[in-house]
Amino acid sequence: MKLDIISPESSIYSGQSTLVTLPGVQGSFTILENHAPIISPLTKGVVVYEQTGESITLPVDGGFVEAKNNVVTVCVE
Repeated sequence: MKLDIISPESSIYSGQSTLVTLPGVQGSFTILENHAPIISPLTKGVVVYEQTGESITLPVDGGFVEAKNNVVTVCVE
């Protein structure tokens, strides 16, 4: 699936990912390929995404995520 992680200052990551785990307001959740459409706020925590078999972590202070049609857009602070 396509993953875009952006902040107000810049684009942090844009590319393919097999999964992304996000710090949701009610707890962490993972988005995989063919996930149902979702828009959700994020809280302070860690975003984890897999890129070519490697897990990458990104600390965030909050934001939101939108996933639809195998495109995941994460806006972080």
